[in-house]
Amino acid sequence: MAVKVRHYRKFAELLNEAEYEKREITRITEDILDLSVEESYKIQKELIKIKINSGHRIIGSKMGLTSQAKMTQMNVKEPIYGYLFDYMFVPNGGVVHLSEFIHPKVEVEIAFILGEDLEGPNVTRTQVLSATKYVAPALEIIDSRYKDFKFTLPDVVADNASSSRVVIGSTLTPIHTLKIDLDLIGAALYVNGELKACGAGAAVLNHPANSAAVLANMLARKGESLKAGDMILTGGITEAINLTAGDTVIGQLDQLGDVSFSVKE
Repeated sequence: MAVKVRHYRKFAELLNEAEYEKREITRITEDILDLSVEESYKIQKELIKIKINSGHRIIGSKMGLTSQAKMTQMNVKEPIYGYLFDYMFVPNGGVVHLSEFIHPKVEVEIAFILGEDLEGPNVTRTQVLSATKYVAPALEIIDSRYKDFKFTLPDVVADNASSSRVVIGSTLTPIHTLKIDLDLIGAALYVNGELKACGAGAAVLNHPANSAAVLANMLARKGESLKAGDMILTGGITEAINLTAGDTVIGQLDQLGDVSFSVKE
């Protein structure tokens, strides 16, 4: 049975409270067994409204499930998306506190900053590259509000794709200056000086610009578009690594530079 409209707000409030209070909740799909992805985006929409009404600003978008392995694992044919808010941004080299999270993980990504609007449908990788002004190294901290970081696809969509914090490198590289294509750019994730994960841009839908194109086309379904100045996190190049107090985290991306933060209690 479809979720009644009044329930979208109820679940959104539950997710927002869980994030604010740093506590786990049970999966929505334990209450609504047949929750659809379409319905879960409606819950996400209500969650976004709550955050905006409380004074927060959207300053970017993020893509999730952008690797073929993750899509196969979740049995989906396209990635998911969520929104990044002002309170989620951490300065490069800054500090986060473990008490701000439930069970945080970190992954390396490439961020795109648009110089032109992008409006779907049928946006292509070539159009994304043409519309992009800068690319930058990024570390995304994801933090599911669900117990034990376990969820189904509709659950994670409703939970704003596990968005939590993001750190952007200090160097914004004009995309036209890159000497190799973004799918060939190598990424490495170091925690306390130890290499924990590595990969290449091709891990993100074969090319990170494909991820931004998919986002533009998904947004077009509900009459939305990407604007000049928007930032897009294109998806994890590396696997997500658990964070603990005392960690120093560094992401290194060929040509794009480093990005880092440290973790305290």
